[in-house]
Amino acid sequence: MKDPAIQSIMSIDKGETIVGGWATPLIPGTGFYKMLAKKRIDGVIEWAHLLERENGVKQVLSRGEIRSEEELQSVLDALNSAFAKVFVHGVQLALGGLCFYTLDGREFPETVH
Repeated sequence: MKDPAIQSIMSIDKGETIVGGWATPLIPGTGFYKMLAKKRIDGVIEWAHLLERENGVKQVLSRGEIRSEEELQSVLDALNSAFAKVFVHGVQLALGGLCFYTLDGREFPETVH
C-alpha cells in the first residue's frame, strides 16, 4: 500500500523557488486545508490547494497559475473568505505548518534548488 505521507502534491524543479506554504489548524473530523505555491523559472507562480485528512491522505481540491504575489494574496483571501462562511471558529490559512520532502521521504529544508 502507498504511504500517504509520501504523496507528492507539487514538484520543485531545478531553479524553481518555494513561495510559501499555508495551513489551517486541525479541523476535527475534516483534517487540515493547505496551500502550496512555487515560482517557476518563467516567473509564473503555480499553486495547489489541498485537504490533508487526519490519517495523512491528501486530496488536491484546486490548482492554478498566476503572475504575481499580489494575485497569490487574492487567492489566499478568497479561500479564507470561504472558510469564514463555512466554519464557525474562524478557520484561516496561515503561513507555515508545512514540511517539504524529497521523493524518497527525506525532509527538504531548502527553498531554492
